[in-house]
Amino acid sequence: MEKDFSYPVTGFKTESSMPLWSPDSQILAYLSKAGENSEKKKQIFIKRSPEEAAIQITNAPNGVDSYKWSPDGKGFFYLSTPEDEAIKKRKELYGDFEYVDKEYRTGCLYYVSIDKVISKFEEALKTPKDMRKGPDDKEVETEDLAEKLFGPEDFFIANFAITPDSKQVLFIVVPPPSLMNNMDESELCVFDLESKKIEKLGISRLRPDFRLSPDGRKLAYTLTKEGFPWQSNNPLEILDLETGERERIHIDVDSIIEIVAYTKKGLYISWGEGTRIKIGLLDPDGKVETLTDDNSTVFWAAVSSDTDKLVCIKATPTEPFEVYFEGKKITDEGKFYKERLTSRKQLIRWKSLDGVEIEGVLSTPPDFDPSKRYPLLLIVHGGPTWLSFDVPTFSKTYPLEQFVEKGFIVLEPNYRGSDGYGEEFRRINYRNLGIGDYADVISGVDYLIEKGIADPERIGIMGWSQGGYITAFCSLYSNRFKAASVGAGISDWITYYYATDIHNFTVYFLGETPWNDEEIYKKTSPMTYIKNASTPTLIQHGDNDQRVPVPNAYKLYQGLKDMGVPVEFVIFKEMGHGIHKPGIARAIMKQNLIWFSHYLLGEPMESFYLKDHVDD
Repeated sequence: MEKDFSYPVTGFKTESSMPLWSPDSQILAYLSKAGENSEKKKQIFIKRSPEEAAIQITNAPNGVDSYKWSPDGKGFFYLSTPEDEAIKKRKELYGDFEYVDKEYRTGCLYYVSIDKVISKFEEALKTPKDMRKGPDDKEVETEDLAEKLFGPEDFFIANFAITPDSKQVLFIVVPPPSLMNNMDESELCVFDLESKKIEKLGISRLRPDFRLSPDGRKLAYTLTKEGFPWQSNNPLEILDLETGERERIHIDVDSIIEIVAYTKKGLYISWGEGTRIKIGLLDPDGKVETLTDDNSTVFWAAVSSDTDKLVCIKATPTEPFEVYFEGKKITDEGKFYKERLTSRKQLIRWKSLDGVEIEGVLSTPPDFDPSKRYPLLLIVHGGPTWLSFDVPTFSKTYPLEQFVEKGFIVLEPNYRGSDGYGEEFRRINYRNLGIGDYADVISGVDYLIEKGIADPERIGIMGWSQGGYITAFCSLYSNRFKAASVGAGISDWITYYYATDIHNFTVYFLGETPWNDEEIYKKTSPMTYIKNASTPTLIQHGDNDQRVPVPNAYKLYQGLKDMGVPVEFVIFKEMGHGIHKPGIARAIMKQNLIWFSHYLLGEPMESFYLKDHVDD
């Protein structure tokens, strides 16, 4: 294979995910859907060389949820969630229904040997076609080769790891009925492959990111803090698996951390710092050696276990995300930008209405004139414990570069609650959602108006998820905005509380259930201020959104209609809370571009319905 040459590993029409190299770095495994039409399920495939076709290793009837290489590289451990046979038969007799919180599907752990699968496959190829049992026979044989190790049990499995000697599996369990709601009750367990017994290790409140040391004697993990799991820094501990001793590592980083790798050198972690995500090596005293420069943001880092080589996806304010190996750029996927004039990004800071300092990313045209007033758009990030970065955009929802190209300036505020600014900053939106967010957003708007660069008569706001909620709140609480776009946003906290898949999220931020403190739910809900509505609003929502269920969108839509406010409501079929299909992402971006160009620049709306864009 030619050096520095990129090639597609899977077909362009195939959706693939979770690539993992074998322990010796010679074979690439990944998940890809296989099967007939609507029956397609995610299965494990391997690719042994660029010239060789991929080989399907599993044919799990219900698909593969997650998987890990065995330490010897000879097979895979994987999770799959089977359908209860009794419920399956009931469905055939009575139809499909569910007893809420009483019937839930938990996963089973399996092991499959690569050699056995390949041997069976090669044996089948040697059999004359007229003697083969049928097209499905190979799939049945493949499934029979997977050994079920345990399950289903009365718990969900959030993550797992295999010890280097392949004798034990460590895993995090979460009690039913809800994996998302009950993460605070997680526990660490170990499964012995010889005795087939499961033992609890007496450690609770674990987050899913945990790593085994190279010798398998220690386990590093992070914990959630009781009461404020979303807002607090997550303590890091190391468990000695032989003695049972736990050591709390006090890290000199005021941020939520993620464990990247555990090597002979130590623990590699990532954390947010301002508008950056950094990677560092943690020493036993809690001091962190930062391995990335101050001007870059890093995603998806990995470290080789034998040589401690770091590979990551990195971006800077002037260069989009590329793959880097030991600091050297090895891809050039951003070459598209080299042919275009792109936005200039700068960090700005201002005081919120209550004196809290807020930071944001301001994107301006290449020919920006500070003596001129520009139409201003705000793009509000989700989370709320996420952040906006001062790097070229990678949004699936809002076409920032096209906005700037049309003459807008764009502000992305890192409002209170954002990561990257410390635990105290993340906590100050407790029982202050909406109100505090509005203060941070509108003070940023006023700051740019006072600087003479924003036109006070042409201001728009948009956001997805928590950003959609903040957009809805700001556009109903105030008449300062000339257009808004609410993506998958909460419109009413009570509606959200009873329908979401993470009820606890609401209590963690508002302090109580709506039945015990209805006032805080009303105060922080956009719909409370619907009679103030005057902002033309675009609503975009997936009809299969479990995180922010679609009744939130219907409620906002009907309220705006009743108040006579211009509103468009777009429901995306079979879409959840996030956007995973390129065509849908393209539609969402086009709709937003047309919407704000119409209401802030006076451009026509005829193309909004995209019927004349099918050949673009």
